[in-house]
Amino acid sequence: MHTEKLNLDMPQTKPGRIGSLNKLTLFSLLGLGLIVLSAIFAELLSMYDPLHLLPRHRLQAPGAEHWFGADGLGRDVFARVLHGGRISLLVGAGVALIAAVGGVVVGLCAGVSRYTDSIVMRIMDGIMAIPGILLAVALVSLFGASLSSIVIAIAIPEIPRVARLLRSVVLTTREEIYVKAAEGLGLPIYKIMWRHILPSCIAPLVVQTTFVFASAILMESVLGFLGVGFSADVPTWGNVMAEGRAVFQRAPWIILFPGIFLSLTVLSVNILGDSLRDRLDPKLSNNSKVL
Repeated sequence: MHTEKLNLDMPQTKPGRIGSLNKLTLFSLLGLGLIVLSAIFAELLSMYDPLHLLPRHRLQAPGAEHWFGADGLGRDVFARVLHGGRISLLVGAGVALIAAVGGVVVGLCAGVSRYTDSIVMRIMDGIMAIPGILLAVALVSLFGASLSSIVIAIAIPEIPRVARLLRSVVLTTREEIYVKAAEGLGLPIYKIMWRHILPSCIAPLVVQTTFVFASAILMESVLGFLGVGFSADVPTWGNVMAEGRAVFQRAPWIILFPGIFLSLTVLSVNILGDSLRDRLDPKLSNNSKVL
């Protein structure tokens, strides 16, 4: 009896690609974790106070005494980068939280009721018509450069983006059979939203929140670089890079090292967001299993 030999070599190529993706995600998670830990334990890792002035060390190149060099006032760049990570990461987390909560509320209200949809989404479209950086600069200039005002100023342009995503999810979920059955049984709308519609929004919300987190860190750095963010005595990645503009040709390390930390943080968060999207999206998950 003739039997065909199954070719088992072909399916083994795709898991290799998936494994490499997992390794990349693991490295990104490890890198982000190291950056967060370095910001938390900045006092233990740095030998200098980020605000301590050492005029004799002005624009000193990186070396054993100052690992990342010194800035124009003799302050240790390594200490300022580690302490600056606290503010930048805190801003990113605060903006992501506010954008997620605001996006859920607006997206659910817009997706459930057609009357509120026509009103709320027109307001969201109006906010999205204004460039985010211009709106953030205007709000910070109006209310002052405090932590709360900067977080709110950056979060307001992000809320419509999250709300539009969740609105589309809500509109799609409302057409599902189990939601129609719940409506036919006479369940109150708030129970349908809580039990059936909101769980469908969790996966896209988590993924979008990671991208908002990365975007908020970049926006805070841009505000600091433009001089409308935190005051100069508050070390942030944007402030450190802004202080190095005037002496970039003589001391490029003042911009280089905080820029590296900023780039690695944003890159790690974006990779984690892509990984979460691949794992939480059932369509992408099924395609990976088929491949």
